Amino acid sequence: MRKLTVRDLDPAFIKGKRALVRVDFNVPLDEHAHVADDTRIRAAMPTLDLLLDRGARVVLLSHLGRPNGKPNPKYSLEPVARRLSQLMPKRKVSFVETTDTDEAEKATMELKEGQILLLENTRFLGGEETNDQRLSRALAQLGDFYVNDAFGAAHRAHASTEGVARYLQPAVAGLLMDKEIAYLHGALEKPQHPFVAVLGGSKISGKIDVIEALLPKVDAILVGGAMACTFYKAMGLETGTSLVEADRVDMARALLDKAGMKLILPHDCVVAPGIDAGAQKTTVGHEHIPADRAMLDIGPRTGESYGRAITTAKTVLWNGPMGVFETPAFAAGTRAIAEAMAKATGLGATTIVGGGDSAAAVEQFGLADKMSHVSTGGGASLEFLEGKTLPGLAALTDKK
Repeated sequence: MRKLTVRDLDPAFIKGKRALVRVDFNVPLDEHAHVADDTRIRAAMPTLDLLLDRGARVVLLSHLGRPNGKPNPKYSLEPVARRLSQLMPKRKVSFVETTDTDEAEKATMELKEGQILLLENTRFLGGEETNDQRLSRALAQLGDFYVNDAFGAAHRAHASTEGVARYLQPAVAGLLMDKEIAYLHGALEKPQHPFVAVLGGSKISGKIDVIEALLPKVDAILVGGAMACTFYKAMGLETGTSLVEADRVDMARALLDKAGMKLILPHDCVVAPGIDAGAQKTTVGHEHIPADRAMLDIGPRTGESYGRAITTAKTVLWNGPMGVFETPAFAAGTRAIAEAMAKATGLGATTIVGGGDSAAAVEQFGLADKMSHVSTGGGASLEFLEGKTLPGLAALTDKK
């Protein structure tokens, strides 16, 4: 990290000051407005504990969902404040239903050392997603220094992630941000070999830049998910009713030519008439997909061979499921990857799950704690792997 982190701050500087901390508490809520998955909240707690232990008065900013710049009770952070209070029972956690108001600023001033204040959803503010300068200055009044620990939102140039850092210094990375960058940067710049990347998901268009960036660095890229079908189409194979991006077929053909033996496609596929037709699923070779069926998972032979490649690797990076894992009938391929990665971790490999659906999958299978690192940011991790600048990271104070 060429940016200052919260560890670099003198404890004497922190004591008594308002730490304005951008966290990523964009968590799912159930029908009773309770937090359904608190992974992202727990991921921020080491940074909060460090600040609180050093006598900071912690003010939290986060977004939740897509309320389109207007207050919407459905996306209130109040349930998140309740859950945070349960997770940190020895700390006083308060919640204020506004963000850029005199009421919110007054609440930050009245906060005592070792206490936490969570302000309302930043996306209730019209200027948040447009990175409005006025709003950025207003947010800067809520703290004495700024900490960005929201890796999942670091690829967005919003007022609470990028704009505020211009007006509130020092602006430093939290422990989670530091950890995320350390793992991803390490995988890209100093990986132990063999280095295997596993890429899945539905569309090749979202992974083209990642494939291009990874090809010179990896020993193999294992492809799964519906995106494999666009490659099949480029090879002249039948893809049935599978999702194929017709406008990306030429690009897929060029990638196959460029990658050579490094790009590996599924040997067999699980096909069915549709996602709801699990009872009618069959396994076929990749060259025998029926015209009236869709590929909805990688097949068992592919799962086994991908598993062997993963367990003999020293660095494994995974982004994107192998099939429609949310449906039990089509979850076997994704589970095979998760189990192989867990085994590889036990054998000493560095295993990184790149957020999004892949992170949800390892959580669903109860294997998240068997990975070296599970990223909290799907979009952010993808853009980092593509070599793009993350605005929320770039805005932070440079180390001297």
